[in-house]
Amino acid sequence: MGTRTDASTRRDQILGAAARLFAERGFHGVGVDEIGAAVGISGPGLYRHFAGKDAMLAELLVGISGRLLTGARRRLQEAADGTSPSRVLDSLVEGHIDFALDDRPLITLHDRELDRLRESDRKLVRQLQRQYVELWVGVVREVYPGLAEPAARSAVHSVFGLLNSTPHLGRAGSLPGRGDTALLLHRMARGAFAAAAEGE
Repeated sequence: MGTRTDASTRRDQILGAAARLFAERGFHGVGVDEIGAAVGISGPGLYRHFAGKDAMLAELLVGISGRLLTGARRRLQEAADGTSPSRVLDSLVEGHIDFALDDRPLITLHDRELDRLRESDRKLVRQLQRQYVELWVGVVREVYPGLAEPAARSAVHSVFGLLNSTPHLGRAGSLPGRGDTALLLHRMARGAFAAAAEGE
């Protein structure tokens, strides 16, 4: 008999394959049988884990928004011991860069397919994203106290746009290396916040 962990691992495998295939060929360009084949099970076998492609898409997009928010909250909790606001901001930037480099198909998927979600799921994604943005805004304004809230919010959205540009950087093998790319993105993100503060 399979364990709960086995089932969870299989769900994760299915979601990973679905994200990659949806990002490559679009939601409507991928069939259930193809997703199943990518993880070594029959298409109908997927229905033991998901109600269908729509459910996979919802779990992917709601899931990543929830994961980003949970990760950011954890980083703030870990910094509750007197860590400087600047270091907290560095930690948030590092966490988002990890997402941007490791989950590039999900960025593409979000950009292309968010409107395909049911209204309730789309609202949940937006709600999670707003909470994530406001968490960043609070930290940014601690680092740059002179930055007005609207300007800080605009800066956060701009930095997300910068970091989430990774799907347009070319194939993973054509990048200068994960470490170098992460450092570059980090410098650019902090530079963008500094530039926004200088303009106030």
